[in-house]
This record gives sequence, C-alpha cells and structure tokens, in this order.
Amino acid sequence: MTTMSEDVALGRFHRPADGSGGPGLVLIHDVWGLSDHSHALASDWAKEGFGVLEIDLYRNLGSVAIDDVGAWIRALSDPDILVDLEAGAAWLTGEGGPCRGRSVGVTGVCMGGMFTLLAACSSDRFAAAAPFYGMLSYDEGMLAADGERDTVKKPLSPIEGASALRCPTLASFGREDGFIPQAHVDQLEVGFAKSGQRFEIDRYEGAGHAFLNRTRPEAYREEASGAAWGRVVPFMRAALA
Repeated sequence: MTTMSEDVALGRFHRPADGSGGPGLVLIHDVWGLSDHSHALASDWAKEGFGVLEIDLYRNLGSVAIDDVGAWIRALSDPDILVDLEAGAAWLTGEGGPCRGRSVGVTGVCMGGMFTLLAACSSDRFAAAAPFYGMLSYDEGMLAADGERDTVKKPLSPIEGASALRCPTLASFGREDGFIPQAHVDQLEVGFAKSGQRFEIDRYEGAGHAFLNRTRPEAYREEASGAAWGRVVPFMRAALA
C-alpha cells in the first residue's frame, strides 16, 4: 500500500493511500530529528489509515550538531515544544486541515516518547497517546544535570507529571532498556494510576532502547516491535474513532 507525503510548514504530512485525511496523529521524532526512521514510522501509520504530521521540532534551529545527547535534550524548552505540538494538532484538525473535524493523537520514540508523555499529561488537544520508550526522569540518568536543574526549561519530568494524565495512553518500554530503569517505569505507572485516566504500560522482554528502529539493526527487535505495533495500532484506531 502506497502512501503520499509532502513537506509542510511544521514538517512532513503523510496521507493515507485512499487520499483521505483520516484521524490525525502528531508523530514526534527522536533526538536526531527527522530521519529515515521517523519517515518510515509516519508512513507505517499512514498505511494504517492515519493522517500523520511528522513534526520537525528543529525546523527553526538552523544547523543542528549534537555532541552530548543528554545536554541537548536538557537545553530544549519543554513548554515551547508542548506549544509546538498543540500547534501541530491544530494544523491537522483545524479549518482547512487535512484531518478537519477528526480526533488527533500523539506518538513518538525516545525523546519523542518523552514529549508524548508530557503532552498526554498537560494538553487537552490529544485524544490518545502512544509513547515508545521515552525517558522518564530529569533527576536521575542521562537527563540529570551536573548542577541544578533548569526548572524553566524542564519544569516537570514525565514521572512528576504522570498523575495529571489527560487522555487514554498506551506506553511501550523494553525491559532491557539501559536508559530507562524499570524502577522509573514503576513510578510512571503509580503516577498514571492516580490520574483516573485509562492507561496501559507494556514491557517487552528481550528489548532495549530503540527496539522499534529498523534503521539500527543492533537495537531493532523484530518480535518486540511486531508485538508492540500489533497493540498500538488498534489502540489508537479505537481511541480516535
């Protein structure tokens, strides 16, 4: 099944093969920006009937050179990016938008999974969220600063904001993820449970970080990827119906 993509002001839009807008989906790339990986994911979602905005969070930054992944993510403003994601939802579903009048969800991988979680816990624009292995803590692990945390750019980590979950969410993690300890996933689950919102957290055996990424053979796990995709597509389809 062939889908169509086009460059738009916010990134790339992927239209389902039948030419319809479909329910909307904002897809958030990983730390490396728009790539073959994000393009393939967006295309896969479009093949399932979704109108996908593969949003480019770096489109206004000029040349991007990332030497230290943790430092780069710490320097990004969460509030600004959340505004950007809401703008993406508005573009998809607003007057003249390709998914006008339809519900819109949000999904992403790695850093994009982290921002998916933050959006699900702070915005009313999204009807469902499907984060993949987003980092969960700003105080421990790769996103912890050497000095004091910049609470303007990073006011609440996904763990800290989890109790405010606002939409149905299916979160996927690998049990062997070296960047996301299972203890952090446990804390996320406790926070979600306090929200009263519907959620599920899937943990895949034998899978580490980036297990969905077919462009990285050393990280990709076919069994976990297939199982996760088989869960997330019907979840999102039902949530956005």
